Amino acid sequence: MTYDAALAGKRVLVTGGSRGIGAATASALVAAGARVIACHRGSPASLSYELVTADVTREPDVAALADTCAERLGGLDVLVNNAGVDGVRPVDKLDPGQWHEIMDANLTSAYLVTRQALGLMSGGASVVNLSASVALRGRPASAHYTASKAALIGLTRSLARELGPRGIRVNAVAPGVIDAAGPGEGPPPHLRERLAGMTALGRLGTADEVAAAVLFLAGDQSRYITGSTLNVDGGM
Repeated sequence: MTYDAALAGKRVLVTGGSRGIGAATASALVAAGARVIACHRGSPASLSYELVTADVTREPDVAALADTCAERLGGLDVLVNNAGVDGVRPVDKLDPGQWHEIMDANLTSAYLVTRQALGLMSGGASVVNLSASVALRGRPASAHYTASKAALIGLTRSLARELGPRGIRVNAVAPGVIDAAGPGEGPPPHLRERLAGMTALGRLGTADEVAAAVLFLAGDQSRYITGSTLNVDGGM
């Protein structure tokens, strides 16, 4: 079974879908025949899929987003919780506001969107959460980011147990350092070579490679996989 056969006609919501991994995932889903709505906190752009404006850290925005999916798609078969932000700050200089900002963007958003999306899902549906490889190994000066992504893996495992009896699978993808194509995305040029040298494959990953992992977990090819985290980190 190909990705196209596994995902054709699926109704999908991708959060944080205007650039980087989110845009690569949404575009790959469209190419596989899925019907896709993506959201982003900024203004909608011209893309190959429908992009709506929503701040997924705010309950009213998330409720309106669910209404949009119900109206335009008639339900959901796949949810990809990709929205999130990175953060680097030593813990002794990290104030509570910065801590909560990262937690809201990376963890609370996934909880809020999943809670609303479940009303549109039935047996056979799939949720894929975008965590990060640092959740499994830590990273200096990133306690807030690492904790948020580790908690997302915990949320994934718990929801897999809770929703399994309803036939809904929940998995996570944990990307390593990704050489995203968008301006201002990915590591700065002076760090690329050093970071690439930390991987077993000797290079950085691409957004398309992460998207391929998301599509695998989203579709019926992985129908006996739930509660798992798939590392896409080149062997860091």
